[in-house]
Amino acid sequence: MTTARRSTPEALYRWTSCTPNPAAEARAVLRRTLGRFGLPGEAVSDGVLAASELVANATEHAEGPYELRLRVTAADIICEVLDHDRKVPDLSGFEASGPLGHSRAEPEGDLDAVFALLSERGRGLQIVHELTAGVWGFRVVDDSSKVAWLALSLTRG
Repeated sequence: MTTARRSTPEALYRWTSCTPNPAAEARAVLRRTLGRFGLPGEAVSDGVLAASELVANATEHAEGPYELRLRVTAADIICEVLDHDRKVPDLSGFEASGPLGHSRAEPEGDLDAVFALLSERGRGLQIVHELTAGVWGFRVVDDSSKVAWLALSLTRG
């Protein structure tokens, strides 16, 4: 039985908290790079949008410097965003929620739930979850850093 080869991550883009508009630059770099792998256009667009959410979250909530990188296996392209904060966000609400975080258990007339659903903030990880079909997460790298990651399949259509 052979195991999938894990490549060394390739750094695509580095930035700091002083870098202007890092999410836009990360999207441009990632779109060019993913285009070389022959992924369908929708997969590239979904991956780029999901990764830009991870870039924005790292920039806003964690310490830099930051790094966007790719790791390629036999089956997947794994996009990683490295930051220098060990704290992993609470992910407990992802299993029970519907699209964009709306829980089916909430009453339909709950005005607070409607406002939360329409809020412009706080939906980034739910967007990542939806765009990646749940194939994403975090891992602590060492005492001072973590990686947020998402996987794009090279074998599924």
